[in-house]
Amino acid sequence: MAAGLPPTETIWKDGTLIPWADATVHLLSTAVQFGASVFEGIRCYDTPRGPAIFRLPEHIRRLFDSATIYRMRPEHSPATLIEACRTVVRENGLGTCYVRPMVLRGFGGAGLYAPGSPIETYVAAWPWGAYLGEEALERGVDVGTSSWTRAAPNTFPVAAKAAGHYNSATLIKAQAVTDGYAEGIALGPDGLVSEGSGQNLFLVRDGVLITPFLDGTSLQGITRNAVLTLAADLGIPTREQHVPRESLYTADELFFTGTASEVTPIRSVDRIEVGSGSRGPITERLQTAFMDLVKGRADDPRGWLTYVND
Repeated sequence: MAAGLPPTETIWKDGTLIPWADATVHLLSTAVQFGASVFEGIRCYDTPRGPAIFRLPEHIRRLFDSATIYRMRPEHSPATLIEACRTVVRENGLGTCYVRPMVLRGFGGAGLYAPGSPIETYVAAWPWGAYLGEEALERGVDVGTSSWTRAAPNTFPVAAKAAGHYNSATLIKAQAVTDGYAEGIALGPDGLVSEGSGQNLFLVRDGVLITPFLDGTSLQGITRNAVLTLAADLGIPTREQHVPRESLYTADELFFTGTASEVTPIRSVDRIEVGSGSRGPITERLQTAFMDLVKGRADDPRGWLTYVND
């Protein structure tokens, strides 16, 4: 078993809990051959009221959107998938963990588009800590601008969170790690900043929180939306705009957002120090507000937490 992915007891498959080791897919399934799989990554947090899954309905809606775009909508309802996520956390005795619902085409047809291949739906969950390490949430990470660019709009439907799209992310991440960075930042085909390998990006300049437009090259992140909402609650001015590469070097603060990354400061880009080279004050305010909410230490006026045991 790969490091960082400890097996749990059971995985939900099409309405039934099966043993972890039995959640297998045929070599010649359409998912394996051609990447015909859509998925979500969702965090669950320990709170004083027990495990709580962050923005579960929004994640399941995006899963169904992705499946619809790829013409592989599952037979289950969103409500069934929401309950399945709660079930795998509860039945595996998990607290803080990562939840992975997936819809894929199994073994059947042989072509690229294989409606004869059955649509299978799974939900797995496992314990998982901070994606880039606990110390990264305070100290920040060093990142590099990737030579791999994001695909142009109408090349891949980036609104869909599909497995095949992450081949690009793998190249970006691999180059970054090989070059001695924790993560990479990708530009779009127009040379403007898009996102990280699997994270949205924010910068701060003169007290204004700025993030690139959703221009068809980056995923519409649920954590990205949460941070924009929390910034409004805190009275932090925000702006979506085109972001040229050089703005990364001259930002006062810079950070990633995402289900895995949560709110992770960036301390340098291409070995150029960002601001003071440490987590900035606006980043810290937003990170604190986010973590207090997801861990049940603050009010949840929008109902973003779905409690597993309620």
